[in-house]
Amino acid sequence: MADYSFQDQGDQIVLIDEKTQQQAGEIAFMEAEDTLIVVHTGVNPDHRGQGLAEQLVFQVVEKARREGKKIFPICPFARKEFDQKAEYGDVLRADV
Repeated sequence: MADYSFQDQGDQIVLIDEKTQQQAGEIAFMEAEDTLIVVHTGVNPDHRGQGLAEQLVFQVVEKARREGKKIFPICPFARKEFDQKAEYGDVLRADV
């Protein structure tokens, strides 16, 4: 399995393949007051099947926790992660 790093670029967190230094995926969001609205999660086909999309969602959850924000997951994949992981409940907007 390749080594990856994450880069917070303001409106998205990018997954970087450390071997090639190329972008392997991203989770994009918009910021509205105290909420991160997750609109897209994607992993390039060559990097799928390694749980990287789940790691991207975890990264945005950690960002929300650090910044005292909530998350509104519009992206279907992110929504599924929130539905399946009760431990993300602390950052899920109550009106979702």
